[in-house]
Amino acid sequence: MTGVTLSIGGPPGSGKSTLGRTLAKILDREYVSAGEIFRAEAARRKLSLADFGALAEKDERIDLALDNEMISRSGPRQLLEGRIIGELLARRRIPVFRILITADEATRAARILQRDGGDRTEVLARMRAREASESQRYLRYYGIDLARLEYEVAIDATQLDPGQVVLRTLERIPEEWKERA
Repeated sequence: MTGVTLSIGGPPGSGKSTLGRTLAKILDREYVSAGEIFRAEAARRKLSLADFGALAEKDERIDLALDNEMISRSGPRQLLEGRIIGELLARRRIPVFRILITADEATRAARILQRDGGDRTEVLARMRAREASESQRYLRYYGIDLARLEYEVAIDATQLDPGQVVLRTLERIPEEWKERA
């Protein structure tokens, strides 16, 4: 079996984590989420996600440490989920199969609202601010333009339930990378 890391990228609320956890179980891979690591570090520092993102805009060491941790976790039995992890692995010539999951802004905001609660207007504002912050940081720190990333598979999950997203993704992953170790 050819060893390859599977990566899942996409904007906040697109369904990356749901897809990642499910695929990891089905394919018997370890699941690692950049977002979960980022949120845990924010909590450890007793900062909101927005405040920690603002700090990361001023201190590139935050993103560099997170991304280096994610890169170190790559391998043939791994499924890594994060906005730019697929690109970071590809740039290092680490074998990776990149999956993009997207959804329109209203769908993504509704998912975040369902997961985290709150006011729809506030959720949209936080989501947009997070996307702008990440986009600016990735461009400045890595020269990565989120609009120009390449993926082997791209799925628009706007009209799909999580099970449909999983099935469509599995249909597009080469059989040799679905094998269990």
